[in-house]
Amino acid sequence: MDFPLSDPVLIFGLTVIIFLVFPLMMKKFRLPAIIGPIIAGIIVGPNGLHILQRGSTIELLGTVGLLFIIFIAGLELDMEGFKKYRNRSLLFGLLSFNIPLVIGTVIGLSLGFSWAASILIGSIIGSHTLLGYPIASRLGVSKNKAVTTAIGGTLVTDTLAMLVLAVITGTSEGEVNFSFWLKLIVSTLIFTIVILFGTPLLSKWFFKNSNNDGTFEFNYVLVILFTSGALALFAGLQPIIGAFLAGLSLNRYIIDHGPLMNRLRFSANALFIPFFLLSVGMLMDLRVLISNPSAWIVTLLILISVVFGKAFSGWITSKIYNYSSTENKLVFGLSISQAAATLASTLVGYEIGLLNQETVNAVIVMILVTCVLGPYFTEKYARKLAVQGNLESKKVEKKPERILIPLANPNTMESLLDLGFIIRKAKGTEEPIYPLTVVPKAIKKADRQVAEAEKMLGHTVMYASGAEVPIRLLTRVDENIGRGLERAVIEERITTTIVGWNGKKSVSQKLFGGIIDNFLDHTNQRIIVAKLVNPLNTTDRIILVLPKYIISKPGFHNALAIIKGIAIQLSASIHCVIIKNSIEEYRDVYEKVKPSVKTDFFQINTIDSLFSDYMGKVRKDDLIIIMSARKGTIAWKPELEVLPGKLTELTSSSYLVFYPSESDEIDVRGTRGTELPKEVLFKKDYND
Repeated sequence: MDFPLSDPVLIFGLTVIIFLVFPLMMKKFRLPAIIGPIIAGIIVGPNGLHILQRGSTIELLGTVGLLFIIFIAGLELDMEGFKKYRNRSLLFGLLSFNIPLVIGTVIGLSLGFSWAASILIGSIIGSHTLLGYPIASRLGVSKNKAVTTAIGGTLVTDTLAMLVLAVITGTSEGEVNFSFWLKLIVSTLIFTIVILFGTPLLSKWFFKNSNNDGTFEFNYVLVILFTSGALALFAGLQPIIGAFLAGLSLNRYIIDHGPLMNRLRFSANALFIPFFLLSVGMLMDLRVLISNPSAWIVTLLILISVVFGKAFSGWITSKIYNYSSTENKLVFGLSISQAAATLASTLVGYEIGLLNQETVNAVIVMILVTCVLGPYFTEKYARKLAVQGNLESKKVEKKPERILIPLANPNTMESLLDLGFIIRKAKGTEEPIYPLTVVPKAIKKADRQVAEAEKMLGHTVMYASGAEVPIRLLTRVDENIGRGLERAVIEERITTTIVGWNGKKSVSQKLFGGIIDNFLDHTNQRIIVAKLVNPLNTTDRIILVLPKYIISKPGFHNALAIIKGIAIQLSASIHCVIIKNSIEEYRDVYEKVKPSVKTDFFQINTIDSLFSDYMGKVRKDDLIIIMSARKGTIAWKPELEVLPGKLTELTSSSYLVFYPSESDEIDVRGTRGTELPKEVLFKKDYND
């Protein structure tokens, strides 16, 4: 066997063995698994045992991994949080870039580098890569204000680093003049407008017509990612800027913890990102460090400057915005790691002759050390933050959150599961989702019906496994479907039931039909009746309708938190329509319920006004949520009974009828037969 390996099968076989073995070895030494491929690259690379060469295959897959790191960071960015904390992100990004830039420039000049090379070294130190972000995401603190600040700061630092690289490259080639600056500014503006405004329009059309085809959607995302990277090159920028903007443009269309997002994370973390880390390790040349003691001075100075610069900028930001000590250290852990923009700038600087081998080695050592420090600090302090959050949530509610989804129609299965994934994420629960089918005992050949039900439930397992959401399948054979639903809720201690509805009533005087109506009457748990017409990820705005007295219901605050969580997951704003009550009263309560969502308030006096004056403003991509009430409770009015049917007639939008949980048994005596004729209902003022 000749070395370095040249056969593609041998190269790929060795690399996947490395990706399996070295992370396990790192765990034995209590080091982050992400360091394993870097160390492996040093050992087997051209400057080590020379078993593998940093050829076109490694470079290609490594570049894909680099783009995936930045792309997923853009996908997972909390857009509402970024908007809310944009000033913090801007301040932190400017501090985190400029403080190391100044220090690095001074170090470069003191070591005899030119002004251009010294500024490039400073920009290399000033950027950072979110290698620790997957840890923060896994531990459930990705929406924390400190994490959002660090992620937004990354956009600032990496953009500035790439702009400095473009200018330095132009300077070295003697091209910096008015024409150079005009071309750079114009091309950057055009590129940004095309990606951030053109991609969302195309994506909305695509996801509406994709029919939940997983392969088709995955390929579409890859097209957007690499087309954006290619357009960035044409604009005179680095592809990682295009990858980040592509992630931002698709942010609201790829649901967190949904099957598509899981496929992207899996592909990146299992294959492409390890190739990138392996390629980084292959650049390291230990012989230069051993043979040239002055190389250690360069390495030590660069390390000190990056650690001090990132720590000091994070400390200043934390002091200004009153972050806790844990959040401060988490910001440091997220911003200390150097890889993507650092490596890009280093390679370009080396290729154009501004940086020597000593500097490249120093940067690789810096990457190695910071890739240990970053994940270590991130995991340690993200875990502390997650524990604190869990303790606070347990004080509020100790009852496990369990979601039941009765299934009868295979065509609506995936949309109902998507809604379940979103609500599960909004509640922050680790409980599985409970898909249920009920077969009436009275029908002939019930065993065949059970077999068909189990076949449909098998599809739910496949779909949920794509989103890495645990599933517990339930099949019931009971006297009737309603009894089976009620038994499942009691036996499994269900807190939320999501029921699909086709918009048709089997009996004229019923609300949804016999089964759902009886289920509402005989349960106290939270129930969501869903008529989903459009894909949830294309939702632009949530129209939340709050009837009179709904604020007094015992489950109102919890229901409101779930609805706001849905808005966060969908990156949608909320337009709150309040019937009769004062806006100020609701606004005070609304703002106290977490999380924070951009919300507009609108007040009307009657339900009739909801349809005559307001429904014309509803767009097709809106999601309407009516917070309704069961009969016999304080907020119930006969007018609420006809709202769902009226919505079906007047709008083509998706809608949910949300029934908050009740604390006690509901007394419906005296409410039977109180339904009013439709022609009376919508002329009646909503005062009584």
